Amino acid sequence: MSINTVHPITVLTPGLAAALREDTDHRLGNLIVANINTQYARGSSQLSNFRLAIKDKDVQNDESVLSDFRRLIPPTNYESYRPFFEKFNSRPCRSSEVENMLAPGLPVYIPLSSSTSGKKSKQFAKYLRSQPYFGGPSPLRVQTTSLMHTFAYRDPVVVVTDVGEVVKTIPLCNESSGIARAQNNWSIETDETRMASILPGHVAPWATGFIIHHRSFLLIHALFTLANISLEGITVSLLVTFMDMVHRIEEEWSTLVSSIRNGTIPEFEQIDHVRTYLELNMHADSQRADELQKIGPPLSSPGWAQLVWPSLKLLTCICSGTFAASLPQARSVLGPNVAIHNPWYICTECLIGRNLNPGDTETFVIATDELIEFLDMTEEQTQEGVLQTWDLQPGKFYRPVSTTQDGLWRYLIDDIIQVVGFDPRNGLPVFRYSRRKNVEIRLPHALITEADLLSVVCAFSGEDTVEVQEFTTVVDDRKFPLTLGFFISIKGNLGPNAKLVREKAFAALVATSDEHQIAFDTDEFGLPTIRVVKPGTFADYRRWRGESMKIGVGQIKLPAVLTDPKAQEWMAERVMIEL
Repeated sequence: MSINTVHPITVLTPGLAAALREDTDHRLGNLIVANINTQYARGSSQLSNFRLAIKDKDVQNDESVLSDFRRLIPPTNYESYRPFFEKFNSRPCRSSEVENMLAPGLPVYIPLSSSTSGKKSKQFAKYLRSQPYFGGPSPLRVQTTSLMHTFAYRDPVVVVTDVGEVVKTIPLCNESSGIARAQNNWSIETDETRMASILPGHVAPWATGFIIHHRSFLLIHALFTLANISLEGITVSLLVTFMDMVHRIEEEWSTLVSSIRNGTIPEFEQIDHVRTYLELNMHADSQRADELQKIGPPLSSPGWAQLVWPSLKLLTCICSGTFAASLPQARSVLGPNVAIHNPWYICTECLIGRNLNPGDTETFVIATDELIEFLDMTEEQTQEGVLQTWDLQPGKFYRPVSTTQDGLWRYLIDDIIQVVGFDPRNGLPVFRYSRRKNVEIRLPHALITEADLLSVVCAFSGEDTVEVQEFTTVVDDRKFPLTLGFFISIKGNLGPNAKLVREKAFAALVATSDEHQIAFDTDEFGLPTIRVVKPGTFADYRRWRGESMKIGVGQIKLPAVLTDPKAQEWMAERVMIEL
């Protein structure tokens, strides 16, 4: 499939600007009409001035309602919605209390966000939409894919009438699971009918998506993927998940090859609930096992993936921003002929952008599924500071502000993007991810802020353990599962309970978010690592960094998170002891 490269323009033509205004007004009008009578729209204090202004207006036909929206609705955050979302946690959850909460009807699924500054995950509500989310155009068509998505969910919300009759069962799940369910109309009531099936074009039984234990989830997917020599594509949510699978294959290579040879399912942890379905679809293939044995495990040779799957041509995953750090490793495993496609820029709250050009994993064009406005990073967070698509300037940084079909009204997204131009086809802004606001480390299961890091260090620092003078952190992927790694300088000697430091660090981390414990229990996250550096290391770092950047030492500070690979290597060379 041939797709022409799109080159962003730096200035909007009058025609494109006019088309943007017309399309934006049309979408905003539809969103207001759809959600104006919801519980949130009628009850939120954030919308009180707007409600007063439109009280006697024809919302569907009076164009002044649009200017009222832009003039009177301020940027909102999660706290504005929390009381409404929490009604879904009532037991019993009565339909009379939650129907039309943020959008008409009841949610299709309730996704849980890792983007949280509190102990509990934020939850949102996603409603039925006529056009489910789809990513940007894929550079290649594939017929056989390894789809590594989870379909599991936590305790569902059972919505009942006042007399106790069940109206709807709503899964609590991650966003990718919810999107897949919505796109394919997979209700949890019909899950059992699909468990033993391999969907057309896929390689693993549907039941594989219900393995909760992270390591076993990866290994069972790897087993069925390795067994299929005709594989053309691999689809995972995050690039780091693909690399995690590669390392798991490396660890269990002999077991996986033996299972393919014998047609058996290995004794991996926590798979008994789906073992029967897996065994129905696993068949002995000695020829394939011999081929794999001859090739060897993943890290034995560059371009390993194309030796194992000669027809492999596409890896689809989110691999921009902080996840781009794994691209060199992935490229080494995949070889030069496998395309890496980043279909979209999405968060739990909404879809923000789609891939602009195949092969460019960092550049996106604003999506039109919702209404995306923008807050200039140099302006105050007020409604006066919210800008429209035609107001943006290439090179400047903005926070997306999203009004959605799912009932968010000018919701401030915590990401910062940089606009690089406009799509010449429709004038939509073209952007790249810059950074997360107030967040230092992004892990697959959670976000960790600088405040979280400080609280962890304070928790494990003490006379009986280690007295921390300075610290910095990294994502420690030397072993799998990956974890949070600390480099610390200490005062004096190790205390008598220094061996407990990792456990203390983990307990403090769990206190910031339950997601860390959940990830640890499923082998997706390890105990934090603590490396003590030699005395004077951090002062030496400031000198070294200053010299390498040709700026004064006084302008160099020790970052809470060390992201530069060279700086990480430099620090690792100065480790005195690892606890």
